[in-house]
Amino acid sequence: MTESRQGKPGSTGVKRVIKATVYSIQGLRAAFKYEAAIRQECILLMIAMVLVFWLDLAMLERIAMLGTVVLVIIVELLNSAIEAVVDRVGPERHELSGRAKDIGSAAVFVALSFAGFTWLYILIHHYW
Repeated sequence: MTESRQGKPGSTGVKRVIKATVYSIQGLRAAFKYEAAIRQECILLMIAMVLVFWLDLAMLERIAMLGTVVLVIIVELLNSAIEAVVDRVGPERHELSGRAKDIGSAAVFVALSFAGFTWLYILIHHYW
């Protein structure tokens, strides 16, 4: 398929992958710089990494526990992106803008709840 048919002009192949990687790193840096929640969750991930490798757990339990924390960071990144776009549109209050932000926040809450449940289930099952 030619570039004109794809609907998006630009690089293809390896050059596109390199550009996408650069943009992703820029996004991670911006999130870390401007979003306190991302910084807090990165600290949580570091603590979680130390804990899961200190505890006597099966590899799949470690993966599940760390995976849920990574999931929280992913959802937080998406929530931060939603908030940035809503804020970019304008400072005035709008029902749909508020709803978008609330739903993004709810997604973070669900991810955090899932992480908490997973950690509690594994730790209680393993050590109780």
